[in-house]
Amino acid sequence: MHDCVIIGGGPAGLTAAIYLARFHLDIALFDSGSSRAALIPCTHNHAGFPGGISGPDLLARMREQAASFGVRSHNATVTAIEPTDETFVIRTKAFELKARTVLLATGVVNNRPKMDTALHDKALAAGLLRYCPVCDGYEVTDKNVGVIGTGTHGMREALFLRGYTKNVTLIAPDAEHMLDEECAAALDAAGVTRVDGPCGRFAIESDRLALDTAGGRMAFDSVYPALGSETRSELALAAGARGTDDGCIVTDEHQRTTLPGLFAAGDVVKGLDQISHAMGEAGVAATTIRNELSERRPLRR
Repeated sequence: MHDCVIIGGGPAGLTAAIYLARFHLDIALFDSGSSRAALIPCTHNHAGFPGGISGPDLLARMREQAASFGVRSHNATVTAIEPTDETFVIRTKAFELKARTVLLATGVVNNRPKMDTALHDKALAAGLLRYCPVCDGYEVTDKNVGVIGTGTHGMREALFLRGYTKNVTLIAPDAEHMLDEECAAALDAAGVTRVDGPCGRFAIESDRLALDTAGGRMAFDSVYPALGSETRSELALAAGARGTDDGCIVTDEHQRTTLPGLFAAGDVVKGLDQISHAMGEAGVAATTIRNELSERRPLRR
């Protein structure tokens, strides 16, 4: 019987593991190796790293720190969380564990444009393909930027990037743009160019990411897919926790879900999808877990 099982090995899950281990709690961490942070070539937003740090390097440092405090990590995918009285059964295809509390930090998965995986990864590593304007909009200052998207979501991302460069083009992913009059007017007022889709035949050409559009072939210094994401909240929802209309897990100010003993932190919760935000939520969740377990029975070594 563990005090807490953490599901998710990204910045939120690893931060919580470090906190909980240092509270002298018996914990286990499940890391399927699919953290979105692992896709970051270099982040300059993370405080304490003036020259930036890659996502894999940051995760490796956090794993090392967690392991130094005795955190046990399982390289496995959790298939179900089952509440039983005041405890939980955590199931995988191969085995199961029991825990008094569970922290879900499973994050989200970005919807990708229709392009070859090898090309996608190469473009991402070179900064030709980017997913987070908040993270790296600074890096495209005064550059030629394409945004693949439409509707309100595409419009908002294009306008956000317009704060960094005058050269922003919004490209519809499939066919004609799906923009109401208000969205179109906002884009026109900001000087954002609009091009219909479909877009395809992606390739790296002369150190730029090129693609076909209804307006012909175009090339950009960086392209941002604004295609939304899938929130990995199914474990919590299947267990009985409440979710938002867009699939995020509902939590209170202490990261408690609506299911007692189940907590959530990071991108799986509605909020700013940033490493710093995820780590802050994890610290709150871990401290709350420690205090609630102490209320059930005094924690003594």
